[in-house]
Amino acid sequence: EYGKQWYQRRVRGDQDNGGFAGAILIKKTGDGSKKFKGAWDSIHVVEVQEKGAGRNAHYKLISTVMLWLHNSRVESGTMDLGGSLSRQAEKDAPVTDMSSHIVNIGQMVEKMENSIRSTLDTIYFGRTRDIMNETRSLVDLKGKEKMDKVNRQLATALAEKNKKSAQ
Repeated sequence: EYGKQWYQRRVRGDQDNGGFAGAILIKKTGDGSKKFKGAWDSIHVVEVQEKGAGRNAHYKLISTVMLWLHNSRVESGTMDLGGSLSRQAEKDAPVTDMSSHIVNIGQMVEKMENSIRSTLDTIYFGRTRDIMNETRSLVDLKGKEKMDKVNRQLATALAEKNKKSAQ
């Protein structure tokens, strides 16, 4: 029943019609070196339906990646970031023997992991980086005051130069 609710249909491990289903779980945790901690948890559920007298198979892959990061570096401040992303893919591939399933499933999982990693980098990290760069400055207040003073002096000098050349 859980598989039907979560994956929009029944997922069975003991298929009667020449197919099977399985799951691949991947966990990678950061050790906290360089003051970064985090984890990457991915769940890949695959359903395989053999067709064409077992010479071809239809693969359906549903993947979810859960990611969290914690940064406690003094230079950039403390930040926690977490989220999850789910994707689905289907593919037909030739099958010569049972080991062909391992190759086909492995290629699908690898491609999905790379796609999700790229999406997370764009959505989560890219957008978070943009927001952080807009909302906080890495220059301290005294440095900002110095830059403002130099900018005012430069603007005054340019205005005087333009005034003299207009006369």
